[in-house]
Amino acid sequence: MKTRSAVMRVVGAAVAVGALTWAAVTGGQTEVSAQDTPVGAVADTGPGYAIEDYNYPYADDILAERDIVLKRGNGHILLADCASGTGLMEVWARSRDKICFKVTGQNGWLTLEIPSVYGIKGSLDHSAQVDMTVGTEEKSFDVTKNSFTAVGESADPEGREHMLVEIRTSK
Repeated sequence: MKTRSAVMRVVGAAVAVGALTWAAVTGGQTEVSAQDTPVGAVADTGPGYAIEDYNYPYADDILAERDIVLKRGNGHILLADCASGTGLMEVWARSRDKICFKVTGQNGWLTLEIPSVYGIKGSLDHSAQVDMTVGTEEKSFDVTKNSFTAVGESADPEGREHMLVEIRTSK
């Protein structure tokens, strides 16, 4: 009984403090309009809320400039200039220069489309799993840290052309 009584006193005190605070803020008014508070004016002219949709930033520009389709990700696998450093993940595809990605954080994911991929060199600190498609089939490959892994057509007994569609990384 003592515990229940103590809880009731604390709840009652909290309600009373809340009511006093409301009265002090509103000046005793029961209605507050947008003209009574500067928040209305700021809210009407301020920037909107940022809502993460996981779409890859500047994907249209990257597609136009480099012919790489980057769709969605959590921001831990980023397209990088291959000359920008060491330890990058490298994607090798026929008829194009290697494509590099900087991998950060504990876990990353990126959906994309790169055709004719035959090999991937893992980043320095992250292992990876990649999903690829060939026709209507989906195949997954494990990529070891900091080493080259045959994937796609180089790992396919029939030598079929594979499209890289997703990269997942973990430390």
